[in-house]
Amino acid sequence: MDRLGKAAPDRSEERHMPTTATLKTLLEPASIAVVGASDDLSKPGGKLVRNILLRGYSGHLLLVNPRASEVQGIRAYPSVEDLPFAPELAFIAIPARLVQPAVEELAQKGAKAVVVLSAGFGEVSGAGREVEHRLVEIANEHDMLLIGPNCSGIVSHAHASKFSGVPPVSRKGAIDFLSGSGATVDFLYELATRRGLQFNSLLNVGNSAQTGVTDLLRLYDEAQDTDSSLIKLLYIEVLKDPKVFLRHARNLSLKGCSLAGIKSGATEAGSRAAASHTGAMATNDTAVQALFDKAGIIRVQSRPDLVDVATVLTCVNGRMDGRRIAVVSDAGGPAVVLADELNRLGFVVPPFSPRTKERIAQALPPGAAAGNPVDCLPTRNGESIGNVLRIVAEEERENIDYILFIDGDSGLADNWEICTSLMRAQDEGGIPVLPCFLSPVSAEDALAKLREAGHCYFEDEVAMARALGRVVNRPVVTEPVLATEGFSSDRIAALLAGQSGALPPEVARQVLEAAGIPLPEQSEPVCREGLAAIDIPFPWVMKVVGPLHKSDVGGVKVGIKSLDEARTAWDALMRINGATGCLVQRMVPGTEVIIGANREEGYGHLVAFGLGGIYTEALKDVQFQLAPLSREEAEGMVHGIRALPLIKGVRGQPGMDTDVLADMLVRVSLLVTDFPGIREMDLNPVKGYGANLYAVDARIIVG
Repeated sequence: MDRLGKAAPDRSEERHMPTTATLKTLLEPASIAVVGASDDLSKPGGKLVRNILLRGYSGHLLLVNPRASEVQGIRAYPSVEDLPFAPELAFIAIPARLVQPAVEELAQKGAKAVVVLSAGFGEVSGAGREVEHRLVEIANEHDMLLIGPNCSGIVSHAHASKFSGVPPVSRKGAIDFLSGSGATVDFLYELATRRGLQFNSLLNVGNSAQTGVTDLLRLYDEAQDTDSSLIKLLYIEVLKDPKVFLRHARNLSLKGCSLAGIKSGATEAGSRAAASHTGAMATNDTAVQALFDKAGIIRVQSRPDLVDVATVLTCVNGRMDGRRIAVVSDAGGPAVVLADELNRLGFVVPPFSPRTKERIAQALPPGAAAGNPVDCLPTRNGESIGNVLRIVAEEERENIDYILFIDGDSGLADNWEICTSLMRAQDEGGIPVLPCFLSPVSAEDALAKLREAGHCYFEDEVAMARALGRVVNRPVVTEPVLATEGFSSDRIAALLAGQSGALPPEVARQVLEAAGIPLPEQSEPVCREGLAAIDIPFPWVMKVVGPLHKSDVGGVKVGIKSLDEARTAWDALMRINGATGCLVQRMVPGTEVIIGANREEGYGHLVAFGLGGIYTEALKDVQFQLAPLSREEAEGMVHGIRALPLIKGVRGQPGMDTDVLADMLVRVSLLVTDFPGIREMDLNPVKGYGANLYAVDARIIVG
């Protein structure tokens, strides 16, 4: 910050990253070296080489083993120095004590990227952490990308350089998975491939000594020379640079990528003592959620949820909006359960047109239900299922957004024929079809063929509905408001110059006025006798000056109708411990809400909106977003709280203008964005009716 408190260029986000390595270096290297290659498949170096060979890597494979001239039928070299040329990508699978010399040799040889599989570093001791630091120094000195240590490897459509888990198979253009945990890669891969999902890349960062998930995301964002998927899954344990992460994730979202992810370790509240209501309610998990929302990332909490969302994203093929559902099933029970869940999630299952029902009835045996949901009965077969899916796509194209198909093995028809009809319906386009197969054991042979054909599916109808709900209700990246009429940045800068701690009420008032935020008429008399000179019509509100949480100490007197009552209130307020004065305001009737902001380390400012007054922290009906806000984000915050009907007005009571509330949120967002020296602020309550809304009480803390 400069001396006026304006935002200065933020260099804290900048960190050294190699300039020679690109995403192609990791996903499509022309050459791979394995230091520690072995014939022993119980060792990481042996399993790694085996998987590379098994999956048919077509580039140059360079193996290093000082005690063998050949490993698994491939020539081996005694040292890195003896390699005929510098590998683009190298893997190290040797004891931890030998890793540093190997990294130095690879750096001097000219390797672009090195992945250290070896464990025994920062995850076990301080001494190991010091060695990690030295590895990073070596890599940085030579502009070399370093992944790990303690990493299980990398998989792409071009190579399977990974030693743990089942031997992975990848397909060009499928899903990208970036993970802070190698074990999570293994476990998610098994779950996902059992459901038919395919991957373009599987990357994990181990200890993230130099390169974390954020850095991998940057490589995908900047990639110009390699194919990448439009679906990216993330598992994150540590976010060292939230703002950098946000920038690259937003860029990818704007380029058409769909992102979904897990952030673990985000529930512990910050240890600092918050001086405002907004600060007390903002936790690290709140900041993470706001970060994901602003980046356009669908946040989930488990691997099954991540697989479910990826299945929806794969099936809808980019068509991610709409709430009108057709349900096609071979059993009434699951269809009813699905319809109930869809209704709870805000979807609709509209009735079909008479023509659609007539055509479906002709395609199904007597007794089948031709409405929506469609019950095809257990006697269905591949032909009847294909006909129903085709009829719905032809007749209801303008009325239906998704077809949800449920099938169980009745033993009365060929399961593969049903799968074939499903694939035909999916491949022909029209309305996206999401399939759910409820008999994964008895129909396994057919489902295996379905997976081999590149198609994925669900195994539970409720999970399918919930995953679709996450996708349809996903956060969408919007452009922030960076200037607005009536916001005087220069005046605010002059008012904040030299300020520290809680701003005096008059200064806070002037700052809000300069930001275009209205306040009720108010006065701050210097003594009891000054009450008589106040030219504000009764009734008044009188508030103690000094204590931060006025209501907690009885520091607010309302409904004061005369000068005598005002003097009595003055005497009571000045007896409060810490009182330094009194603020007199015109009493404003109406609903109360809170608008606030809190600076979260590494993330910037969280802007808050919720039900206000004394119930703010008790009910915690609050929405958070990261500044700077877009108009859409501000409107979404107002409409996202449970108390919205109260704000709009119920049972004949006047409400609050939600557009005016959104405008106030935007102005608070601009205030903390332009002046990050503001640590916390509360407008609590914002009160009034219609468009006549006022910040009745304001607290701004700087420093």
